[in-house]
Amino acid sequence: MLPEIDVENYNKILDEMLIDIASWRKSMIHYIKEENPELNSAIIELANKTELDPKAIAAGAYMTYSLIEEAAKKQDEIINFEE
Repeated sequence: MLPEIDVENYNKILDEMLIDIASWRKSMIHYIKEENPELNSAIIELANKTELDPKAIAAGAYMTYSLIEEAAKKQDEIINFEE
């Protein structure tokens, strides 16, 4: 089950993205390439095989990854705090 994405994390990630979406997307490409190269390859492949804007597809996928990653960290903090 995926962790819950709350408004606080959503706003944090969205604010980071909107400062400079092109730079944010490029930094995520490098980050996910290190963290999960197969996922990065899948995102790039999907972005290149559709008629949709590849940069928009990649940004959406990277945003989703970031939101889930932040939510998982928060969930881990809560679980570890209770122990």
